[in-house]
Order: sequence, then C-alpha cells, then structure tokens
Amino acid sequence: MQNIVNKTEREHILVCLSPSPSNERIVRMAGNMAQAFCGSFTALYVQTPGYASMNAEDTVRLQAHMYLAKQLGAEIVTTHGEDVPTQIAEYARLSDVTKIVIGRSGIQRRHFWSEPALTERLITLAPEVDIHIIPDAEVYKSYRGKRLSTIRPILPTARELLLTLGILAAATIIGWLFLKLDLASANIIMVYLLGVLLTSSFTNGYTCGILCAFLSVVLFNFFLTEPRLSLGAYGSKYPITFAVMFAAALLTGTLATKLKAHALLSARDAYRTKLLFDMNRKLQKAEAPEEVYQMTAMQIQKLMQRDILVYPVQGDALSTGILYPTDGSCPHPAPADDQEQDVIHWVWQNRKRAGATTETFPKAKRLYLAIRTGQQAYGVVGIPMEKKTQPDAFTSSILFSILGECALTLESLRNAREKEETAVLAKNEQLRANLLRSISHDLRTPLTSISGNADTLLHSYAVLDEQTRKQIFTDIYDDAQWLIGLVENLLSITKIADGSVKLHLSDQVVDDIVSEALRHIDRRSAEHHIMADCGDTPLLVRVDAGLIMQVIINLVNNAIKYTPADSVIRITAIQQENMAEIRVIDNGSGIPDEIKKHVFEMFFTGSNLIGDSRRSLGLGLTLCQTIIYAHHGELTLKDNTPHGCIFSFTIPLSEVNLNE
Repeated sequence: MQNIVNKTEREHILVCLSPSPSNERIVRMAGNMAQAFCGSFTALYVQTPGYASMNAEDTVRLQAHMYLAKQLGAEIVTTHGEDVPTQIAEYARLSDVTKIVIGRSGIQRRHFWSEPALTERLITLAPEVDIHIIPDAEVYKSYRGKRLSTIRPILPTARELLLTLGILAAATIIGWLFLKLDLASANIIMVYLLGVLLTSSFTNGYTCGILCAFLSVVLFNFFLTEPRLSLGAYGSKYPITFAVMFAAALLTGTLATKLKAHALLSARDAYRTKLLFDMNRKLQKAEAPEEVYQMTAMQIQKLMQRDILVYPVQGDALSTGILYPTDGSCPHPAPADDQEQDVIHWVWQNRKRAGATTETFPKAKRLYLAIRTGQQAYGVVGIPMEKKTQPDAFTSSILFSILGECALTLESLRNAREKEETAVLAKNEQLRANLLRSISHDLRTPLTSISGNADTLLHSYAVLDEQTRKQIFTDIYDDAQWLIGLVENLLSITKIADGSVKLHLSDQVVDDIVSEALRHIDRRSAEHHIMADCGDTPLLVRVDAGLIMQVIINLVNNAIKYTPADSVIRITAIQQENMAEIRVIDNGSGIPDEIKKHVFEMFFTGSNLIGDSRRSLGLGLTLCQTIIYAHHGELTLKDNTPHGCIFSFTIPLSEVNLNE
C-alpha cells in the first residue's frame, strides 16, 4: 500500500494542447487522470513557425483549451519548434513526466516511405513514458476537412513584391558587371543566392523566397547565358546548372525563413522569461496584498498596453475596483456606475473567465479573468478588448502565468497572516494561562493572611492586647494594599496595551513628579536611605503625570523589596538632548546577566516562585515599559558600580521654556 501511495505522489501528467475540437475532451480526461492519481498536471502547446497563419476560429478554440486546462489545475507551458513529437518528448524527459495524454489524428501511413504519424514518433522518442492515446477520428476528420478548405496561400504585399523585384534587378545588374569583368558563372550564381537570402530575410512567409528562387534561375538564363535575351541555352550542362541553382536557392531561402521564424519565437520566449522573472522578483518583496495587485496590473499593462481594472477580494466579498491607466497616472477607483458588475461577480463566484471574446456575457467591453489558485479566488481582473480580438496563444500563456504568480503570492501572504494570527492567539493563550497561574499564586498568600487575621480578630479580639491588635490591623492593611497594587497594574497594562486609555499630556516639572511619587511608595521605605537629585535646573516634560508617577513608584518599590535594610536608593534626572532621563539607582545585590533580558517580560519572575512577590519581575516592570513606550521613550536596565541596579527611562521634554 505504501508503494502505491509513493508512486501516485510522483505522477506527472502531461496533456498536449491543439486547436482541434477533440482537444477539449482530451484535456478533460487528462485533468481527471491527474486528479485520480493526485499528481501534478501540465498542459503543453508546441508553437510551430506556421502558428502565425492560424485562422481566428482555431485561435479562439486554442485559447479555450488553454483556459480549460488552467481551470483544471494545469500549468500552461508553451514551447516552439518544427518537430512537435521531439519537443514533446524532450519536455517530458526534462520535466520527469510519467504519463502523456494525446489525441489520435486518424491519419495512417499509406506507404512505407510516408512520414510516421505523430503518435508513432512519440512512442519511439519517449519509450519510458506511458502514452495514453485518446481516439477521436471522426471529429478530427471533419475538423481537418474544414481546415483544409479554409487554407489560403499567403499572398505577399505590394511592398514585398516590389522589394523582391528590386533585389532581383540589383542581382541581375551585378551579374552583368561580373560577366563584363570575365568572372566565372559561379560568382554570378552566388550573387543570386545572396539575393534569395536577402528576400527571405526582409519578407514574411515563404512565397517571396520561392518566387525569388524561381525568377533568379529565369533571369540568369535570360540575361547572362548564351544566347542572350532567350530562355534557350547552347550548353548541354546548363539545364543541370539551372536545376542545382534553383534547388540551392530554394533551400537557402527556406532555411533563412525558418531561422527568422525561430528567432522571432526565441525573442518571444526571452521576453516572456524576463517579464515573469521581473514579476516574481518584485512579488517576493511585496508585503501587502495592495502591492501585489498593483504589480500584477503593471505587468499586464506591459504585456497588453491597455488600462487594467482590478477588483481585489477583502474578506468574503469583492471590494471597490481600482483602475490602473496605461498613461502612468495614479490608480483611481473604478466608476461606481460600472454596467458590468454582473459579469464581475459571476467571474468571482464561478472562478471562470467571462466577458468580451467569450460565450459568457459576450457583449461586455472587457475580458474578465479570476485571480485564483485551486478553488480559492483572490480577485478579478478586467482587460478591455478592442474589436473583440482574442489574445493569441503567446499572450494568453503569459497572462495566465502572471495571474498564477499573483494568486500564489496572495495565498502566501494569507498563509503568513494566518500563521501570524495563530501565533498571536497561541501567545495570548499562554499569557492567559500565565495570568491565571500568577494571580492564583499572588492572591492566595495575601487572602489567606487577611482571612486568618480577620478570623483571629473575630474570635480572640477580647484576649488580644492593644499592640497585637494594631499589628494584625497593619498586616491586613498591607496585604489589602498589595492586592490593590496588583489589580491596578493588571488594569493599567490591559488598558494601555489595547489603546483604550488615552494619555492626558501636560507640561510638568520632573522634580514635582518625583516628590509626589515618593509620597506613595511602600511604607517600608523608612528602612532605606532614599535620595532625590533632579539637578539645579528644573526639567519641564510633557507627560501624563499620573502614569509617570506610577512608573517611579513601581521602580522604587522594586528597589525597596529587593535590597537589604539601610541600602541607598537614589533618584536622578538629567537632560539628554530633547529627552529627560530619570534613573532609579540602588546598591543591592543586582540581577544576574542571564535574567536581565527577561525582566521586562510579563509574568517572568526569575528564580522566584510567585510573580511580583520578591522583585516585581512579573507585572510591575512590564507596566513600566508599556507606559514609557506610550510616551515614545525607552526603559533600560544596567548594572550599578560596584553592585546594584540602574533602571533608567526617557520621556520627552516640553517645547515650552520655563523662563517664559
């Protein structure tokens, strides 16, 4: 069973695209096969030099087959070459294709010298690949007969005919000069061959090249061989010379035309590669969906030179459309009275193309395509279609690739956003668990103490002396104040973090804030030496005085709790450019280096078992940091020399001058 699963995971299905009517059935069968094997799916179209002569009906049908393959989850690949079986076999080899799905043309070899059918050659060229041939001979015969009846010779334009005649005239004049100079006939023949090459290079198709090859022989015979001005020839070897000259000229012209066609296809491939590479590079830098939509619209503009309309998806609905003009002006919202809203919503809901050049809403002015991956749609793109002209296969393949890259990038951004939201939820859940654990520990001790002291007073009040009663009341008061401080810290952190509390900024003197804060510190401060030095020059700051007082109170209370009696605690204030720096310095035992980077984390208690019970490394410092950040300042921890800690924070100075 495991081997079967591993094999199906490696399956790569390749279907060959063509404008044949039977190709739709073949694409659907290949899509079903890819779905059944749970493998990757690729649709390959081999573009031959004769692609330019494809009629409009075949072009429309080919585009429909490409779009169908795209809907079924296939990756559209376009390659070029004259030998279609070789191109298919080579792509299958390079891409590790395991199965090829192709239609049978119904053409049989009539003679042993006839060229083998495409399917026969493909079986020979790719023997290691499973080839599934879908018979549909009747449809192909009717299509082939209809196609042959519509084939017309490619007639050259007047300009091309004049150019051909001009080259032949120039070659004849040069040949006559060579003849007067007694140069060999081979040199004259080379001049005509050069003329055939030039004709094939500067004209389209094979017609002018073949015509030039034939007329070269005629002109050489008429003007440059004996007898002059006659199609007759005295020499018995001249007919052979004429035949070889015509064959060489015909072959030379044909090869030049093919090379030109291949050069055009190579240039197209280079353009396609550069366009997709540039888009992929830009999309990797995109950080928001808006940037992805804008980059996609710009790349489609480069491809089609038309205004692009994009309707992004926000949540579960389409948002307002954005029009990206080709003149380079700023994008702006689409008109609210757009008459094609029905088409747009149909494309978004069905994830299929509609509008101009399609059978769905054909009267629309634009062709609408869904930005999608699988069954998820991320938006709709509208492209104006001039005179209902269907984009060719090359343009459509690039367009599908651009929309595919856009959809993949949007999906990556959405996955990253969901992953981030999941991480935030997990972190919030962890914080909630830590909060419950911390509160359960922090509340248990003071509540137990309050309950026990209250029980003692209730049952033994009469037998207790005055000193004992006073001590019990004091303990109850201290525990109650501790609980109040804990609750206030929790509320302050929550309100400031979610933005529900707005800072009430006012101009305050630092000395006054420090003096008022020292009046509310822990009453055990009497056991310590607390000094304040705010300098000789008063510092005027613009802060929320109540919150900054809370920061100072928390920092001083931390120092009181975690330094021995008779320790020195100093509060200083100095000016640092456009900020005031306030420091709380103690000479206690300090904080180990491995703990310093965690002291501002919520509920971190170091080696303590109960948060905020020893050195306030649970909530107090987190609250202080939150308040200082809200004032656009910074709270830091440093070592004091020779021992102890320095907690310092910065707050903005007021723009008002005290001397005023």
